[in-house]
Amino acid sequence: MANTKLAVAKKAKFDEFYTQYEDIQKEVNAYIEYNPNVFKDKTILLPCDDPEWSNFTKFFAQNFEKFGLKKLISTSYAAESKNSNAPYQMTMFEMESPKFDNKKTKSHGKIFTLTKDNNKSSKIYIEDLEWDYLEGDGDFRSYEIKNLLNEVDIIITNPPFSLFREFVAWLVDNNKKFLIIGNKNCVTYKEVFPLIKDNKMWSGKTEWSGGLWFETKNPFDVDLVLNGLNMKNVSSTWFTNIEHGRRHQPLNLMTMADNTKFSKHKEIREKGYRRYDNYDALEVPYTDAIPSDYDGVLGVPISFLEKYNPEQFEIIGATESEGKGFSNGLWDEKSKIAQPIINSKRIYKRIFIKFI
Repeated sequence: MANTKLAVAKKAKFDEFYTQYEDIQKEVNAYIEYNPNVFKDKTILLPCDDPEWSNFTKFFAQNFEKFGLKKLISTSYAAESKNSNAPYQMTMFEMESPKFDNKKTKSHGKIFTLTKDNNKSSKIYIEDLEWDYLEGDGDFRSYEIKNLLNEVDIIITNPPFSLFREFVAWLVDNNKKFLIIGNKNCVTYKEVFPLIKDNKMWSGKTEWSGGLWFETKNPFDVDLVLNGLNMKNVSSTWFTNIEHGRRHQPLNLMTMADNTKFSKHKEIREKGYRRYDNYDALEVPYTDAIPSDYDGVLGVPISFLEKYNPEQFEIIGATESEGKGFSNGLWDEKSKIAQPIINSKRIYKRIFIKFI
């Protein structure tokens, strides 16, 4: 059943996205800048990545020595079914290796490992990857991938969006450090928000605005053609439990009075701050409009999380529309409306915070 779900997910347009090398580099460099030894002597697992298509494997292989990695492991999922009549498309690795002739390939995932300079070039590089077929299809929940976790320190990937909840649960159950990509709205999933609230998962370094651009193999779901590649913009960002510098930068804020007079947001200048009809909190529609002198609970957009500093703010909860009990007692149950309301008008989901 799990394999069937993953096969369906791989065919869905939201799962056909390939992360750009530059985006991986930008994000990972932020962790190196904060802690130069963050990857030193670590084994990294890329559990949804075939190096023929994946820039994750290419990036970490090319920086293997620079980061001081101990081992790089990349596994790929084989979407082809044993009963499929579709022709099997060989990858570069299969065409250049006799392993293709020694094993039935349909429904067999692959495993790639990098530990040393195999081609005697005096540098560890992507050409030094060793590979083999897995017994199974490479589903990240399979026994083969789970067995790899015993030697893994950090998991990094862009998992299938439709399986994001299960993937996060898999990470947490195995108590691993991780850096992954997900839809921005995932922060209010009932499986994810408690991790955000308890500081077990947080936003990565990359800014939320604009989302991320991915290469897509779906010719009917293209936003832009760039250098001959079909590109799709997705409302997504990075999530992690690894420390980075921006997470500890305090927000520079104005007082309520100054915001009301000088805010760049017309809504704040004209209407000031308003309270919810059905939540015991003050509505703050923009992160940069958070008043520095308010002692109560504030309702902020989910995009606040890209600026969230755990030394400055405490996350209290979220609106009940995201999960029962999420508001931590702030919701007026008599209203019978879980979405936040102001003057009888519903607004978008909110996260509740307060100053520490």
